[in-house]
Amino acid sequence: MKTMNYSLVSSLCVLITGMLLVVWPDVAVNYLVMTIGVLFLLPGLMGLAAAFRQRQAGRTVVPVAAVGSALFGLWLIIMPAFFIGILMYVLGALLVLAGLSQLSNLAAARVQMPVPGAWFVVPVLVFVAGLVVLFNPFEAATMPFVVLGASAIVYALTDLVRLFRYTKKKDADITDVDFVEEKDEPRS
Repeated sequence: MKTMNYSLVSSLCVLITGMLLVVWPDVAVNYLVMTIGVLFLLPGLMGLAAAFRQRQAGRTVVPVAAVGSALFGLWLIIMPAFFIGILMYVLGALLVLAGLSQLSNLAAARVQMPVPGAWFVVPVLVFVAGLVVLFNPFEAATMPFVVLGASAIVYALTDLVRLFRYTKKKDADITDVDFVEEKDEPRS
């Protein structure tokens, strides 16, 4: 019964998380950037503490990396939307350039040999995706969280169906099977 309770609670938590990601993906993006900020802040603070201890021991230490890590972490925590915007613009520009590069390479190859038109579909899609990201960066940043949330909802619902429909009574139906050890004694 404890296994069923754990599975039920686990599935419900995944379901709630998935629903939150679908309903508020923009908040999830901010918290992800803030979490990355914490991951920069903690080692920075630890480095500063170590430098402080070494300074008390009489050693001169300049904790440049620790200060930089701590400040960058604070910046990520305080201004997550700024970094999301920058990251998405860079990603959009890279996608546009990648799409254009593939299109020009295919066009150059077409001069020397036949290239089917279907080969141009993916570079055009990459180019269009880059434009979408450039003109709507925050929506593009939240899309992976919507997909993740929808996947979590589907997983949780199928696990709940499995749990209620296919789980047998654990405690009542289990019988202990005694295994009899054979001894090496000769039979008469």
